[in-house]
Amino acid sequence: MNLFNSPLAITTLFIFLTIFFTLTPHKATAATCLPDEEAGLLGFKSAIRSDPSGILKNWIPGTDCCKWNGVECHYNSTRVQRLYLTGQPDENPGSILSGTISPTLSKLRLLDGLYLFNLKNISGPFPTFLFQLPNIEYVYLENNNLSGRIPENIGNLTKLYALSLVGNRFTGTLPTSITQLTHLTQLKLDNNSLSGTLPKAFNKLVNLNYLSLEGNHFQGTIPAFSSNLRSLILSRNKFSGGIPASISTLASNLAYLELGHNSFSGKIPDFLGKFKALDTLDLSWNKFSGTVPASFANLTKIFNLDLSNNLLVDPFPQMNVKGIESLDLSNNSFHLGKIPKWVFSSPIIFSLKLANCGIKMRIEDFKPSETFFYDYIDLSGNEISGNAISLVNSTQYLVGFWAARNNLRFDLGKLKFGERFRVLDLSHNSVFGKVPNSVVGLQKLNVSYNHLCGQIPKNTFPASAFVGNDCLCGSPLKPCKKPS
Repeated sequence: MNLFNSPLAITTLFIFLTIFFTLTPHKATAATCLPDEEAGLLGFKSAIRSDPSGILKNWIPGTDCCKWNGVECHYNSTRVQRLYLTGQPDENPGSILSGTISPTLSKLRLLDGLYLFNLKNISGPFPTFLFQLPNIEYVYLENNNLSGRIPENIGNLTKLYALSLVGNRFTGTLPTSITQLTHLTQLKLDNNSLSGTLPKAFNKLVNLNYLSLEGNHFQGTIPAFSSNLRSLILSRNKFSGGIPASISTLASNLAYLELGHNSFSGKIPDFLGKFKALDTLDLSWNKFSGTVPASFANLTKIFNLDLSNNLLVDPFPQMNVKGIESLDLSNNSFHLGKIPKWVFSSPIIFSLKLANCGIKMRIEDFKPSETFFYDYIDLSGNEISGNAISLVNSTQYLVGFWAARNNLRFDLGKLKFGERFRVLDLSHNSVFGKVPNSVVGLQKLNVSYNHLCGQIPKNTFPASAFVGNDCLCGSPLKPCKKPS
């Protein structure tokens, strides 16, 4: 009887061969990519003129491209799914790429994500080969050097869930077709040179939850948006007019509303007090006038509030904040009298800026429940008296302390400068004593117009940092007199 005619024998042989090929190491073929996809990636590499830190050094022809740096293939497949390359120029200045984005990437037919972060010197226009990729869903081209206009037919990329062009040099207007990208959840165009007005049909982007257009030249009024939006960041543009009533539809979900550094005007609408999910509200550097709505008492979950540099007037409402992290009410027409108690009670506050807020109090009466985490304190231009030593010396992480144009009186030599301390402005007070050697570690210093005396330690500050004192001498002021 032929052994291989036996069903048992055939089954046994099949099991043996399966185990053999499973457990026995075997060498994969040298090129595991599709030839077209390898050519597409190598075409990208050939368009890179400079790669000083070797980001693409293992992109070697004939090797497994799924193991190349930044290349991600589909699970259990050799088809390229994503390209993710990131530089770290702050930590390693050499980790950048110089060159262009080669259109040969259009050969990656299953590519669903293109991520090029912080490569700095990647130049050229918007990569139009993206229109040839039927599965593209995520495009992040952040902090490079791309320029030109965003294509008018950008709306044809209908599968996009996220589009980020942050930190490039794109110009021109925002194409109206962008409102056809109805799957978009994120749109980030910060820090470019885009201009013109925003498309009126932004509310068609019903899945959009994050919109950031910060740092451009957009102007006009702001349109209506979908109620699903959680972050609306329009700071540092040229928008004008009031905050439209349509913004009230965002009340249930919006956590971040940042409109600072524009030309908005009128009163702050009362409906903002209904934004119970609001974490951050920035209306700074605009032309808002009138009073802050009493409804702000309802913003119990707000962590960051910046109303600085507007035309706002008293009374400021009583807030019921459980834990503010940063507060800036500077440079309005407030007469607060004292630092509010709800600021005292916050255990997590790290930034307090109340410059020119009409505060009249002894600084010793400011006794916050926690000072450990303070990074920034600005109390300039008030009528605050007393000794700031206890407050400043109780902070471990203080970076800057501004208290110019007050009535503070204490010995400067007793001030401690922590490792992170960088900026000190005590000008136009009644501070006395000598300038301590520890000031040389600061980045900015102004102790002018006080009652300081003695020789200034060796430093690199201008004379304006020390003028107007009783008897300071030494560089950058006049030399000290030699004892006779």
